[in-house]
Amino acid sequence: MPHATKILAVDDREENLIALMAVLDALPVEVVTVASGRAALKELLNDEFALILLDVVMPDMDGLETAGHIKSRPRTRDIPIIFLTAAGEAGEQAYQGYAAGAVDYLTKPFDPWLLRAKVSIFVELHRRTLQLRRQAALLRQALDDDAGAAGGEQILKSLDDRMTLVEDDVARLRGGAGQAAGTLDELDAHVADMRLALNALIAGS
Repeated sequence: MPHATKILAVDDREENLIALMAVLDALPVEVVTVASGRAALKELLNDEFALILLDVVMPDMDGLETAGHIKSRPRTRDIPIIFLTAAGEAGEQAYQGYAAGAVDYLTKPFDPWLLRAKVSIFVELHRRTLQLRRQAALLRQALDDDAGAAGGEQILKSLDDRMTLVEDDVARLRGGAGQAAGTLDELDAHVADMRLALNALIAGS
């Protein structure tokens, strides 16, 4: 599945990894599986992942220690981790898991629908984060490049013109919609905030 969002699943039991792949098969993700914490750390050096599903109880390096290494690295510290563990081992491990930086904690056997729902949220968050990064990079390039400076000013001018239209629309609505005054007051406040931000961009361009 080219260009799919990648999920890293870490568990020393092959049957658990197979089950995770089956549960997540319906989602637009590529599940990369490894059988140890050390293998997970190695995989994280080579690729970008939206989420890590990490078993707590593993030989050699357990999930808590693995999470500690992940959170200590600038490249990987922001990747969300969901810990997975056997139901009878939750309790203290859950506390330790959150302390190690986990965003969630699921016990086995987990509810497939619940796991898919949680993974979907983080996949969407990752997608939007990448989109914002691309947009920010394009804006920086447009404003920083000498060759693209005029284009950046043109973008800002276009935004300024559109903002003026929105402000005019709000003024017209206020003139004939007294019953919606409260809603329009909120809209006015939002538009005012946008205007301030836009003015700051224009002043700094």
